[in-house]
Amino acid sequence: MIVASIDIGTNTVLLLIAEVNLNNNLNITPIKNEVRMPRIGQGTKKNGIISPDKLELLFAVLDEYKKIIEDHKCDLVILTGTNAFRLASNTSSIISQIKERFNYDLKVITGDEEAEYAFWGALSSLIDISNTLVIDIGGSSTEIISGNKNKILSKVSLQIGSVVATENFLLHTPPLQSEIKKLELEIIKLISNIRFIDRPEKTIAIAGTATTVACMILGIKDFDELLVSNFVIEYKMIIKLLNDIFKLNASDILIKYGRVMQGREDIILAGIVILSQVMKSFGLENVMVSTRGIRYGAIIKYFSK
Repeated sequence: MIVASIDIGTNTVLLLIAEVNLNNNLNITPIKNEVRMPRIGQGTKKNGIISPDKLELLFAVLDEYKKIIEDHKCDLVILTGTNAFRLASNTSSIISQIKERFNYDLKVITGDEEAEYAFWGALSSLIDISNTLVIDIGGSSTEIISGNKNKILSKVSLQIGSVVATENFLLHTPPLQSEIKKLELEIIKLISNIRFIDRPEKTIAIAGTATTVACMILGIKDFDELLVSNFVIEYKMIIKLLNDIFKLNASDILIKYGRVMQGREDIILAGIVILSQVMKSFGLENVMVSTRGIRYGAIIKYFSK
């Protein structure tokens, strides 16, 4: 069965087209991955809605994706919305518009469900699954989930992500040291009450911050899934990266790191600060990057019904 899974996040809209083998423990083999960055959640927390201009950008992406989906003759299309839709007061109207325009059923998932999708998606390519911690830094929320191959043991959705952190804390470019410090203190406050039932033996980081950081450390200008997938980010690498970029403005970051940074150059610093504080707080020496995530988890959850 050929399945299309679209993950509409605060910053990105991701398309996965995959072959799903229902007779082989739900094996998911990716055929095509696409990424676009309309940043639909920009300003949503402040204004309470997803703005009309952002909606037009979203619809343009979905128009493009629909052609790709039709070209691949997909049997099923799964559409998942996350935190931007949970915050926006005009979400029900958007769901109706998407249904009318594309005949897609947009499912807006809760923070708990987002954590589940992220966890099972991240683990979907692993054979040996021990106690695992998954970190999913999105645009407006961060999911932290621990579990094993049998069940999720704990899951937390924090109301901080790379876009929201930039909008609320990093008001200058480059940001002031005092702004970075306030952001760090906010992250520490949010994660201070998280406790794990079992100490994770493996930690996986998914989504745009983690994959972009891997590209930055590897020095690659264009995204290469083979190089990025399973790349191990050490805590000392994160600290060096912070020292390298915290004095740069968004334009300088884009020039230095190239096309892989397009659309993320003004929010990547906030994402790195979040990742560094999570690693520091939990005493993590390294995290492994996975290019899988919510769009994979959405397929798993759909067929687990």
